[in-house]
Amino acid sequence: MKVKFTNLYKLIENKNRIFKKINFLIKKSNFVGGKEVKNFELNFKKYLNAKYCVSLANGTDALEIAVKSLGLKKKSEIIVPANSWISTAEAVVNNGFKVIFCDVNLDDYSICMSDLKKKINKNTSAIIPVHLYGIATNVNEIKKIIANKNIKIIEDCAQAHGAKLGKKYAGTIGNVGTFSFFPGKNLGAFGDAGALVTNSREIYQKSLRLRNHGALTKYDHLFSGRNSRLDSIQAGILNIKLNTYYKVIKKRQKLSEIYFKNLKNIKDLELFKLNDNNRTVYHQFVIRTSKRDKLRKFLKKNKIETMIHYPYMLNELEFFNNTRQLKKSKNLGNKILSLPISEEHSKKEITFVAYKIKEFFFNS
Repeated sequence: MKVKFTNLYKLIENKNRIFKKINFLIKKSNFVGGKEVKNFELNFKKYLNAKYCVSLANGTDALEIAVKSLGLKKKSEIIVPANSWISTAEAVVNNGFKVIFCDVNLDDYSICMSDLKKKINKNTSAIIPVHLYGIATNVNEIKKIIANKNIKIIEDCAQAHGAKLGKKYAGTIGNVGTFSFFPGKNLGAFGDAGALVTNSREIYQKSLRLRNHGALTKYDHLFSGRNSRLDSIQAGILNIKLNTYYKVIKKRQKLSEIYFKNLKNIKDLELFKLNDNNRTVYHQFVIRTSKRDKLRKFLKKNKIETMIHYPYMLNELEFFNNTRQLKKSKNLGNKILSLPISEEHSKKEITFVAYKIKEFFFNS
């Protein structure tokens, strides 16, 4: 049996509706802004139970605009976890702030609270917790840690559409939440797309201007911004996908159960340790083992595709000029492996992957 890591075409459930919507928007010459974009902003904020949504060109812009919207003290420090996509750190340095890398916990690879406490100081202006792999990190605990301090929280939800921390959606607990709709995400467009959500009208108004050259309407420029508008075709696609997104979450959760059931109690293989009070949406299913490279080679030989998210920690990149060592995340990039898990996979395929992993460890 051949198991691909993902097949983006197979992921598209409502192909005919989407193709009709694209044709309609092209015929109407509706490419930038308009009703389709406004409808997506309305639909997405309703889905998350947030007050405001600003659609943007991509997830990286969402992070950078979120940072800029907060009016943080110049040259102050922003803390980010070491295990994340580079955009999380780029958003800090591209806005002129100093990035401080925090260690991660090894239960779900989110930000390590004990190390976070050590990194917070008088120069800290913000923290960017990342809801990595679709797992809701504990933003409430972060809020307790920074109580009575003027420190903002930007939730990076690029992989966590629909994830919940208790009863609240990821992205609605801190000051602002950012999302990517890159095609490979659980809720993906047909190209780059992003958004931020907030319950602050001040952040909302400033973000609207930041995405459109500092203006709300044509020639209404109050400051220098950028061009980061979500196009109507991507908005139309996302509106259709959002209607049935609950099916995506349900399918991924069902497939994750197969992995948990079959891979538990295997020596030298670590699985996620999750809080049952939260909702995980499983953008990735990541395992950890010192035999990672041998296992990956074995799975490839058996026609099973895997990926590595991520092969290095951000603090290991030389151009960030980081000199501090992080104990838990050290060499983590050599041990983690992402297994196939998406709504186009069958239970039979995921069971086959789990069986082959068990076979590898039984014989190794």
